[in-house]
Amino acid sequence: MKAKIGLYFGSFNPIHNGHLAIANYMLEFTDIEQIWFVVSPQNPFKQKQNILPDYQRLEMVNLAIEDKNGYYASNIEFNLPKPSFTIDTLTYLYDKYPDKEFVLIMGTDNLINFHKWKNFNEILRYYHIYVYPRPGSVNTELMKHPQVKLVDAPLMEISSSFLRNSIKEKKNVQFFMPQKVYDFIKEMHFYE
Repeated sequence: MKAKIGLYFGSFNPIHNGHLAIANYMLEFTDIEQIWFVVSPQNPFKQKQNILPDYQRLEMVNLAIEDKNGYYASNIEFNLPKPSFTIDTLTYLYDKYPDKEFVLIMGTDNLINFHKWKNFNEILRYYHIYVYPRPGSVNTELMKHPQVKLVDAPLMEISSSFLRNSIKEKKNVQFFMPQKVYDFIKEMHFYE
C-alpha cells in the first residue's frame, strides 16, 4: 500500500503555530502518514512584494519542524517553472515518487477559488483534497465533491499577514510561532 503524504502548500511567510496546529491535526486525526510543507516560490494569486526570499522561508519551516517525526520541508517548487501551478507540482511528484499517494491540504478559503486553478478538474480527478475550516469562509459546491473531505480541525485565526504587520508595528508575537522561528526573524530583522 502506498504511503499517504499530505502536501501543505504555502508561502509560510512566516510559518506560525496555526500552520503547525493544522499539520498536527492532519497527521494525528486523518489517514495521512506524513506532512510535506511545500514552500511556494510564487503563488499566482498573491502579490510578490513583502515575500521573503525562498530559502529564508524554507529555513523558517525547517526551524519550525526540526526534530519532529512525520514533518518535512520541501523546496520541490523552487526548481519548477514559475509561477508555480499545483497541477505541475503534483505531476512532477507523481512521476518522482510512484510509491506515494499525495493528498492536498487546504483551507476553505482556498477551496472557494479552486475552480480558478490551472487544470482544477484534473486535480479533482486524481487527488483527494483534505479541507480545514478557515474564519469567514463560506460553503462552496466543491465541498460536496467525492474527492473533497472536510476535516473537523480547530479554527485557526492566526495569519502570516497579521504577524508581519505586528512585527512591523514592533509588537511582541513570540508565542504565535516556534521560538526558533521567532529568534531567526528577530536576528535577521525580517518584516520590520
